[in-house]
Amino acid sequence: MSEDRIPDTPIFDRARQQRGYRLNKMAMGLGKPENRAAFKADERAYLDRFCLTEEEIGAVMRRDWREMVRLGGNVFYILKISAIDPARMTEIGAHQAGMDHETFLRERLGKV
Repeated sequence: MSEDRIPDTPIFDRARQQRGYRLNKMAMGLGKPENRAAFKADERAYLDRFCLTEEEIGAVMRRDWREMVRLGGNVFYILKISAIDPARMTEIGAHQAGMDHETFLRERLGKV
């Protein structure tokens, strides 16, 4: 994978896209009700169906949004995970920025 050119910002280039293929395929599968049910029933078994690495599995199970993106997850695909156990977009944004939610709201969105 090429080195990111913007500090602390994973660039979704061809190398990262290829790296994240399995992770993105898994997340896209969550668009089907039967796959969401399988994920809820046994998350690890669902993830294993896609031959994810332990690193990818760990990131998904921790809901480590930043790490999923670093591992090649396309944010539009991995957001499907947030529909299963709801996370607000601003919570995911805060996690991506390495901030707590309240600080993110105040500093990035100008909300009190």
